[in-house]
Amino acid sequence: MLQKIKEQLQAARLSRLLPPAAALLFIVLTGVIYRETGSRSPLIFIAAALLYLILVLLFGLLSRYAPGAIPSAESEALLGGMSLDLIVRMNVPVMICNSSETVIWYNACFSSLLGKRDASGIRFETFCGLSLSELRKVPSEEGLPVEFGGRRYSVRCYPVVSGSKRYYLTLWEDRTALDSALTQLREEETLVAYVVADNLEELSQYAKDGTRTAAAEIEQVLKDWAEGANGILKEYQSDRYLFLFRAAEMEHFIEKKFDVLDRIREIRVGESSLSVTVSMGIAQTGGTLAEKERVAAEALDMALQRGGDQAVVKNAKGMEFYGGRTQTVQKRTKVRARVIANELAALISGSSHVIIMGHRAPDFDCIGACVGIARLASFCGVGFHIVVNRRDPNFEKCRQRLAGIPEYRDHGVFSDAAEAQELIGSDTLTVIVDVNNKAQLEAPTVAELSHRTVYIDHHRKTAEFEEAPLISYIEPSASSACELVAEILEQAVPTGHLVKEEADIMYSGILLDTKQFTRNAGVRTFSAALYLRGEGANPASAQTLFKADLSDFISEAKFESNVILYRRMMAICCSDGESSDPSDRISAAKAADRLLTVEGVKASFALCRIGEKIHISARSSGEINVQLILEKLEGGGHFDSAATQLNGSMTEALTRLKGAIDEYMDGTSGQGSARPDEHPA
Repeated sequence: MLQKIKEQLQAARLSRLLPPAAALLFIVLTGVIYRETGSRSPLIFIAAALLYLILVLLFGLLSRYAPGAIPSAESEALLGGMSLDLIVRMNVPVMICNSSETVIWYNACFSSLLGKRDASGIRFETFCGLSLSELRKVPSEEGLPVEFGGRRYSVRCYPVVSGSKRYYLTLWEDRTALDSALTQLREEETLVAYVVADNLEELSQYAKDGTRTAAAEIEQVLKDWAEGANGILKEYQSDRYLFLFRAAEMEHFIEKKFDVLDRIREIRVGESSLSVTVSMGIAQTGGTLAEKERVAAEALDMALQRGGDQAVVKNAKGMEFYGGRTQTVQKRTKVRARVIANELAALISGSSHVIIMGHRAPDFDCIGACVGIARLASFCGVGFHIVVNRRDPNFEKCRQRLAGIPEYRDHGVFSDAAEAQELIGSDTLTVIVDVNNKAQLEAPTVAELSHRTVYIDHHRKTAEFEEAPLISYIEPSASSACELVAEILEQAVPTGHLVKEEADIMYSGILLDTKQFTRNAGVRTFSAALYLRGEGANPASAQTLFKADLSDFISEAKFESNVILYRRMMAICCSDGESSDPSDRISAAKAADRLLTVEGVKASFALCRIGEKIHISARSSGEINVQLILEKLEGGGHFDSAATQLNGSMTEALTRLKGAIDEYMDGTSGQGSARPDEHPA
C-alpha cells in the first residue's frame, strides 16, 4: 500500500514538497485545536510536533530506500553520461541531425564507414539521398532502405528534445548480409512446371509414321533446355513431363521469351509441313511443392484452353502468357464431347431452371449456341430463359425465325438482364456460351449472382474464373460455339428433336465464324454441319439471315475510304464519322474481312466509334495471331478473329493499336527488325 502511494507521488514529482507541506499542516491543525477547545495546554503542541516529525521521517525513508527512487541531479548526470558513452561506443552507425536536417554529430562506427570524409555540416538528404521528412513519415520500427558505401542499410529516425531544441537521431542497420541471404534463398527456391506435347496425337492422324521420331526430338530439345537451366526433367506419362528448376532461371526464360517453344515448333512430323507444339504451365509462387504442383497444373490447363503452343506462368500478380503464335489443330475425337454432353444433361436435369446467356451484341454464332442449349433444356424437361438485348437486329431476325416453335411463342422466354436476376435461385443453372470473359457478358451481374455456372466457348481463355464453374468446355480449336453445341446435341438428344428453324440458326453461326467454310474449318466443323443438315438445316435458308439492307451496305462503304497499310502486312481502316450507329460494329467486322482479300494483307483492323468507345474488329489470314495483339488492348477472341473496345479519340486508339502491333511483331522471331512503315492502301 505504501509502495503504491510512493509510486504515485513519484509520478507526480511531489516528494520534495512533503516537508514544507507537513510543516504548514502542523501549524494549521494546532491553531484549529487551540481555537475549538479554548485550551492553551502545551501537551497539544508537543503531540502535534511529534506527529510532524514521524511523518517527515517516514516519507524521507520511503524516498531514499524504496526501489525506483526519483533520480537526483547527480544520478541524472550519471545516466546522461552513460547514454552518451553507449552511443559513442555502439557498433551500429549513429548520426544526429539538427532541426534543419544538417549533420552535427556521428559516432565512431559511422566514422569508420566514412574513412577520411567528414560529414559534419552536410544536409542529410545530400549525404544519403533521403530526406529526414520522408524518414519521419515511416514508423521507426520499419525504417527505409539506403545504399551507402556499397552496402545496404535500413535507416530509422528517432526525434530527441534537449532543452528547447529538437534533434533527430538516426540508426543505420547494416542489412547487406541479410538481404543477400534472402536473395539467395529466393533464387534457390524450387519451381514446378508441367510440359505437354499438345498436338502430337492429332498430328499422328495425318502422318502416322513420324510421330515417334518427332516425340524423341521434342524430348531431346526439352532435355537440352533443362540441362542448360540445371533443372530436372522427368517424363511421367507419354509426351508429358515434370520440370523442376531454380527460381533464378525464370528471369532467363522470360528474357528469352521461352524460345524453347520456337525450337520445338521447328520440328516436323514426317515429311509434312506440320509443326509440333508444346504447352507449359509454371508455378512461380510460394508454398509447399504440393501447392506449387497444383498451381502448375492450373497454369497448364489455362495454356491448353488458350489453344496451346505457349507457356503460362502463374505468380502472385496473376498469369503471364508467352508464345501462342500458331493456329491450333482440331481434334478428331468426340470422346470429350460425349463426356461433356452427359455431364451437362445431368446438371440441367437436376436444376429447377436454366438461364442461357452469351456476349453483348450477339452474332448468329452466339444466338445459335443459346438456341441449341435451350433445345437440350427442353428435352430434359427443364424451363429456360435466354438473356438477350431485345433491340439487337440480329436477335430480331432470329426471333422472327423461331416465332412458330411452341417453346418460343411466349416472348417471356427472352429476358433482359434485370428480369434474369429475378430468376436466379439456389438450384438455377446458368449456361454461358460463345464467351468466357465476364466483362463481355450480356448480363455480368447474372453470372456473379449465379453459383452454378457452365461455360461453353471456342475463344481462347484470357483469365481465371473467380469461381470455378461446374463445367468449363473451352475448345479454341473449334471453329464456333455452334459447332461445340451441335456435338453436344448429337450425343445427348435423339435424332429429330432439333427443330428445323433452330438448326438453321446454328448452321448460320458456323457459316459466320468460318466465313462460309473457308477459315478454321476442320473435320469437326463439317461433321457438325452434317449433323445440322440432317436435322433439317437448309444452307439457302440460313444464308437469308445474312442479307443486309441498303443502309448497312452504305455503312460498310465508309470504311473503304480510309485505309492504310501498316508494317507492309497490316491493313487498318476506320469510319470517317465522329459518332457511328451501333450497327456499324457489324459493318466494321465485314470491312475487316474484305481487307484480307487484298494481296499481301495478313491481318486487318477496322475501327469505328459507337457512343463513347472505339470498337476494333480484327481478322487474320492465319499467319498473325490477332487475339494476342488485341489482348494487349484488354480485348480477346480467337487466333484469326478478335475484338476490343477503347476509350478516347480515334487518333489515340490508332496510336495504341499500332503500339500493340509493334510489340507483337518485335517479339516474333524473324520479324523483329522490320520498321513500322506505313503506306496508303
